[in-house]
Amino acid sequence: MNKNFLNLKDLSKKDLENIIENSISLKKSTANADLLAGKYVALIFEKSSTRTRVSFEVAMNQLGGKASFLSVADLQLGRGEPLEDTAKVIGSMADGVVLRTQKHETQNTFASFSSAATINGLSNLSHPCQVLTDLLTYFEENGSIEGEKVCWSGDFNNVCYSYAEAANIFNFELHVACPKEFQPKIKALPNVTFTESLDEAIDGSSLVTTDVWVSMGDENEKEKREQLFSDYQINPSVMDKASNKAIFLHCLPAIRGQEISEDLLEDKRSKVWTQAENRLHAQKALLVELLK
Repeated sequence: MNKNFLNLKDLSKKDLENIIENSISLKKSTANADLLAGKYVALIFEKSSTRTRVSFEVAMNQLGGKASFLSVADLQLGRGEPLEDTAKVIGSMADGVVLRTQKHETQNTFASFSSAATINGLSNLSHPCQVLTDLLTYFEENGSIEGEKVCWSGDFNNVCYSYAEAANIFNFELHVACPKEFQPKIKALPNVTFTESLDEAIDGSSLVTTDVWVSMGDENEKEKREQLFSDYQINPSVMDKASNKAIFLHCLPAIRGQEISEDLLEDKRSKVWTQAENRLHAQKALLVELLK
């Protein structure tokens, strides 16, 4: 049975730790050109993408395989072919499929009808590839994240959902600073604490992260979100309240002057550019885990 990666919990803690270790090995070595020779991955995206699309295409190229971007508008999906039929056909030809979808249910349906490994490149529920990369970046800087405090500032969105999964798997404490209106109705999540106070969430944190206030699909709430989240900006002064070993991460794209200050990405505690590059290395290791 093929392995899928729709959420972090789809793989065991040991598998995820192996992926992180292999990411570091692959990052250091250039002798990987035949690891996935003859393998093919299809990228099917309903939403725009920079880092996810480029990193998967480059990863397959550097590992000796091939990847191609398949626009929904150009597929028969765009003309009404049932998702189940498309999944069966592409699954019979491809070794893996990376999906970026409006609804997470689309991922579940595709995976259940496809014989290819299905990877979630982002859905409205979760973004496991991003948080896998963040775990790699933290490990490179500070070692094990077990027992550490992590601060998330902003909406409980798809990235934050994957952080909540990671908190349970890797046994760290996730503190989510968020206006009450945007906190989830069900808050009984293992190792996750919700607060309206950014000061409370960031105090002693060794990892601080955030995301845009207005995610794809939330544009109709733009003014409301910008007003309610205005007290949740991360800047160097806010970072001073975190642990002295704290690093700052952001999945990008970032809007300077909103969720982060104009100067935060240049702060020495920001590891955002390393994090962005690590999408390539983490996804190389993920592809090897799923396809080799």
